[in-house]
Amino acid sequence: MSAETSPRNPETAAVPPPGGAPVNGKRTRQGHRRLLTRRDRLTLGLMAGIPTVLHIALVWLTALASIALAFTTWDGIGFDSITWVGLDNFEELFTSNPQFWPAVQHNVVWFVVLILIPTPLGLFLAVQLDKRIRFSRVYQTAFFLPVVVSFAVIGFVWQLVYNPDTGLINSLIGANKPGHYIDWIGDPDLNLWAVLIAASWRHTGYMMILYLAGLKGVDPSLREASALDGANEWQTFRNVIFPTLRPTNTIVLVVTIIESLRAFDLVFVFNGGAHGTELLSILVTNNIIGESSRIGYGSAIAVVLLMISLGVIIPYLVSTFRKERRS
Repeated sequence: MSAETSPRNPETAAVPPPGGAPVNGKRTRQGHRRLLTRRDRLTLGLMAGIPTVLHIALVWLTALASIALAFTTWDGIGFDSITWVGLDNFEELFTSNPQFWPAVQHNVVWFVVLILIPTPLGLFLAVQLDKRIRFSRVYQTAFFLPVVVSFAVIGFVWQLVYNPDTGLINSLIGANKPGHYIDWIGDPDLNLWAVLIAASWRHTGYMMILYLAGLKGVDPSLREASALDGANEWQTFRNVIFPTLRPTNTIVLVVTIIESLRAFDLVFVFNGGAHGTELLSILVTNNIIGESSRIGYGSAIAVVLLMISLGVIIPYLVSTFRKERRS
């Protein structure tokens, strides 16, 4: 059959040849269509660039500036008054400051109390709520509500509870009468423990949510296999469930350490961090914005606090990255 008489499909003839081959002497242009216009790229650049610039300026630059100021003396008035003193601030801090080592001790006590009381209590509540009991959502909301409230508000609430005259505790035990007052906030032997009770009340809900999220990730087949082996509820939890919560336990440990180091709001609202409630964060604030502003000395305390925090966070990040590479 000749070329003139051969049948031709109109649809096939309309399709251009692949590879951009010339058609009637003209080369067709093929390429990917741009999904983002210039305006879209500008908007995305601003949305990503502005937060990045603010983060670098307000976090990283200020942190580096604080580290640099730790080796100087500065009263905060004019940059020409900054004087380089080397390690003098750290030497004075470790040898001559009577509040530094008590503050370190109080931070350690803060961590020990948080890890021994609210953490197991939060785990217990998470295990109970994981059983899908009635009104579990209501209980979760009630226990987690203190976490949503700021530490400053919690401090004001517990001030009413600890008030010597009209406080709830003194009213219940009959210690709100003249001559029988118990000063929960002003007594150096009691105020740290009173603040820790308030902090534990909030920390319990935080731990409950973390452990509840970890329990939701436990494979149900493990519980079923343990039940078939005849293990009771406690044996199942101890030998099967709790070992699977190891990643959650690591997160809980790191979070608790960070919470104990950055504790500030609650103590500052209670009594300004005086009379037995000194903390490292309180010392930083008192030296930087106190009556006699010592920016360099306060920065030195902040650097010590930063080093302690990094000593906890860096090993955690290293172990996490190693696990991700192995997986």
